[in-house]
Amino acid sequence: MGFPVSLRIDDEHVPAEAADAVFAWLREVDERFSPFKASSEVSRLDRGELSPDGLSADLTEVLDLCERYRVETGGAFDVRLPGRGLDPCAVVKGWSVQRAAELLTAAGARRFCLNAGGDVVVSGGPWRVGVRHPDHADKLCTVLALTDGAVATSARYERGDHIIDGRTGRPATGLLSVTVVARTLTEADSVATAAFAMGPEGIDWAAAREGCEVYAVDAGRRVLRTPGFPVAATGEAAA
Repeated sequence: MGFPVSLRIDDEHVPAEAADAVFAWLREVDERFSPFKASSEVSRLDRGELSPDGLSADLTEVLDLCERYRVETGGAFDVRLPGRGLDPCAVVKGWSVQRAAELLTAAGARRFCLNAGGDVVVSGGPWRVGVRHPDHADKLCTVLALTDGAVATSARYERGDHIIDGRTGRPATGLLSVTVVARTLTEADSVATAAFAMGPEGIDWAAAREGCEVYAVDAGRRVLRTPGFPVAATGEAAA
């Protein structure tokens, strides 16, 4: 899926097969949803080989989420950009990792931390989750305290200007990073990406969503955060 995944389970009674199921599911998602694999369901749909009413229930759910965020952001978040193929990865990542966390819960896990490329689902905390500084890879700009829930960050530091504002077709550059805490990683990851695509106005948009807390660093390196953002400790200042 293009990013490292790590899993820590602190419940002694949970069978090893539960962890195996998590990674098997994520490998399955990669095969089915990757726009970079010609045989995936996403690629076949993009080539017109599948009809909308012949899609799997999972892909239908993902595309419905993509359309929901496209509408709610006024087109800033769009997985069907002109000149590009269908690419729902911005939703698939959080959605699939949240599903993996639900597999763990169903297997009896109560205390675990699932980290997918820096986006995290935790259960049975307290857990501490660091947010990388947008300018310095070896520093944190904040640390959160989470018991149950998810946190995701969208930023420019790993892949450059890869998030496109669908309204303009140009890279979104108004923010350096956006971190969102929510009940699920499906929401946290999608909202963080959508807010980043919207630029500075995306901070208020994300903050207004029920159950979401936001920490953002804008292009001027100002830190903005919602009052309920669960800060445990402060790392290096973003400025």
